[in-house]
Amino acid sequence: MSASAYAAAHRLRVKTLYKAMLKDSLDWTIQRDLWRTKAIEIRAMFERNMKIQDPRRVEILMQEAEAAYEKNKHPDPLIWAQFYGGTRYERNLPPPMGPPVERH
Repeated sequence: MSASAYAAAHRLRVKTLYKAMLKDSLDWTIQRDLWRTKAIEIRAMFERNMKIQDPRRVEILMQEAEAAYEKNKHPDPLIWAQFYGGTRYERNLPPPMGPPVERH
C-alpha cells in the first residue's frame, strides 16, 4: 500500500471512530449542553495524538481507542423515530396508487 493510500485509509478510520464516539456519547447524554463537555474531551483525545508519526504507535493507539469504544458502547442507542428500527418507521405510509383492489 502506498503512503498516500495508507494516509487516506488511516484518515477515514480515524474520522469514522471519532464520529462513532461522538454519536455514542450523545446516546449516553441527551442534553446537548452537558454532552458538549464530553465532545470536547473526545476531540482533545484525538488532537493529543494527532502528531504521532510512528505507524506502530498509531496502530496501538487506534486499537486501544476502538476497544474502549466497543467496551463502553451504549447498549440501547438512540434511533430516530423515522429511521429503520425507530418507533415511527413506516407508520404512516401513503396509500397505494392505482385502481382499488377488489376483496371477496
